[in-house]
Amino acid sequence: MKKLIALVLLAGSTVAMADQDVGCGLGTILFEGKSGVAPKVLAATTNGTYWNQTFGITSGTLGCQADGVISSRARLSMFMGTNSERVARDMSVGHGESLNVLADLMGVKEQDKALFFQTTQANFSTIFAADNQTAGQVLAALQQVMAKDAVLATYTAV
Repeated sequence: MKKLIALVLLAGSTVAMADQDVGCGLGTILFEGKSGVAPKVLAATTNGTYWNQTFGITSGTLGCQADGVISSRARLSMFMGTNSERVARDMSVGHGESLNVLADLMGVKEQDKALFFQTTQANFSTIFAADNQTAGQVLAALQQVMAKDAVLATYTAV
């Protein structure tokens, strides 16, 4: 327990920026400087499993900022980081709760959601291409696909 407290205090004294894909928390600190999918998954899992992001945000430690503003891009990255498998499943069939939440986070209006769902399904292999391994890469590919449609392009400025 003393080691964990020492780690938290040490993390609080550093000004580390949270990884865009995994957010802030103990996992971000433990896996800082590591690259690749496995460390990112482990960092995100640690952050989520130990419920330490709330502590980090309220105390301004663990790579979190107490007075930070949550941007739409950050919300999208956090959502994709924890729900990418569900979003992929929903995109592959063109509907589903996770895909609907993604549309909401992107600000897609109700009247444009059917087009959004159809477009993501039609471009699933581009959006979730093998080389798109992070939430940021998937979101970038999604926005590139959306930018090609006159209606959906209005939602890419998030």
